[in-house]
Amino acid sequence: MARKPRLHVPGGFYHVILRGNARQDVFFTPQDRHRFYELMAEGTARFGYRVHAFCLMTNHVHLALQAGDRSLSAGMQNLAFRYTRYLNARLKRVGHLFEGRFRAYLVDRDRYGLALVRYIHLNPVRTRIVPEPLAYSYCSHRAYLGRHDLPWLTTDWVLGQFASRVGPARQRYVRFINEGKAEGHAEVYYGGQADSRVVGEEDFVRGVLKIKPQRRRAFTVDELVRYVCHRYRLPEEELLAAGRTRLPAEARALVAWLALKTQTATLTTLAQRFGRDISTLSHALSRVGTRSRKSPAFATMLSRHLYAIRQA
Repeated sequence: MARKPRLHVPGGFYHVILRGNARQDVFFTPQDRHRFYELMAEGTARFGYRVHAFCLMTNHVHLALQAGDRSLSAGMQNLAFRYTRYLNARLKRVGHLFEGRFRAYLVDRDRYGLALVRYIHLNPVRTRIVPEPLAYSYCSHRAYLGRHDLPWLTTDWVLGQFASRVGPARQRYVRFINEGKAEGHAEVYYGGQADSRVVGEEDFVRGVLKIKPQRRRAFTVDELVRYVCHRYRLPEEELLAAGRTRLPAEARALVAWLALKTQTATLTTLAQRFGRDISTLSHALSRVGTRSRKSPAFATMLSRHLYAIRQA
């Protein structure tokens, strides 16, 4: 029987699993896991998904992701490909690292979202690697408690379910996590009977299957310029001024990055708009890409700009 096509719902909440091919290990050193972090940070900026929870086990990965406008397939395939390329180069080997098809289950966030995050964070406890989730370093639970700084991780939705202030929210979140420590493997997070691609009751499944793909909103260069100038507190005429002053140059690079991400305009069009040589603009974009790869915080900032402009 042919596999059903993946369900892509913009803004949808997903349980994603990447498994090592033939259950082989995919992480060997802390350096490997930190490289995976870097690639997830870049993925949030490049593909627009948001990471709500993760757990990097030895031979597989659990993720709770919120999809952006682009399908998760592009982001997850890029993540798996680039990490495989990194690890094969480090170990001087070739071949597949992950199973050919990653698993992705669309989750009814209202009913199962918090429970899924708890399930992911307790994975090392269920497998008896550690007695407490806080003792496992490669899981987003520590970041929820302020022990790790991961700017690309989205914690506001989960903590916001417990309290409006961070302190009380974290206390209630910890109690919620501890309440699930006795739970074992839960098949419910791996697809339902109504549809194997969905974690949710029949009413949620029926609603999901009726959703039609949304057309992306078309933007204009003027809209992007106004947005960036507002964020940088710059008058628009400064983007056209001669010279290489740092702030206007950064603003032009961000406009160009957003324009390419939203398919608003080509570099040629932008170069004409700003009165710049196309190679100058191209180099500025290249610097944005390099910086986002080296700085998870900068990658997260780009992702937030892209999310904000798409919500405008």
